[in-house]
Amino acid sequence: MALQGQGITTSLAIVPYEEKNILPHEKSSRHFKIADQDFLIEQDWQGLGVAAVVWDSAIVLAEYLSKNQHLVEGKKVLELGAGTGLTGLVAAALGAEVVVTERDVAMNHLSATIEKNTVNKSWKISAQVLDWTEEVDAQRFSDLDVILGADIIYIEDTFQDLLRTINSLSSSGKVLILLSCRIRYDRDTNFLSMLSQQFDIEEVLLDKDKKIKIFSVKRKMY
Repeated sequence: MALQGQGITTSLAIVPYEEKNILPHEKSSRHFKIADQDFLIEQDWQGLGVAAVVWDSAIVLAEYLSKNQHLVEGKKVLELGAGTGLTGLVAAALGAEVVVTERDVAMNHLSATIEKNTVNKSWKISAQVLDWTEEVDAQRFSDLDVILGADIIYIEDTFQDLLRTINSLSSSGKVLILLSCRIRYDRDTNFLSMLSQQFDIEEVLLDKDKKIKIFSVKRKMY
């Protein structure tokens, strides 16, 4: 449409809505088919930001678990910084007893997502508050077998808190920690270096398309 007047012509173009033009994190919801299960995840980028969005690291880790079910089946699993809880939901679908954790501000969204995706399911999964900046009561999460973390290594100010939290939750030495992340900056590598002082770290997967790595982490045995 063109508007003409006083020698001025202005063209107004109307761009039609197309789903493909919307970035994944901006979508109101996303659907995933993993481990032969359907997951519908509501997102709230404008309201809660990164805590209410499904990031690639979570998808890659969830798919990795689906191909390595033995890692979580029949195990007690805790997910740190679960966000929307996709990875924890997949672990539960694979037979794990799962606790997904987040900050208090994101808990309502996480709990609602878990509830919506477990209707008529016998999965064992619950959501609880866990703030890395506070001392962790390890008794709340005792006898863990596996700790999951997807895209939790990106804010340098939280590194010491995150390391302390991982230490507290894996003090028994038997816990397998799986970290899925995109190494964006030197500081991300610095966290892995900090972690390597007390833990053995092995890269077990590289998704070249998404540029995501998964690390298997276990406490050093002396």
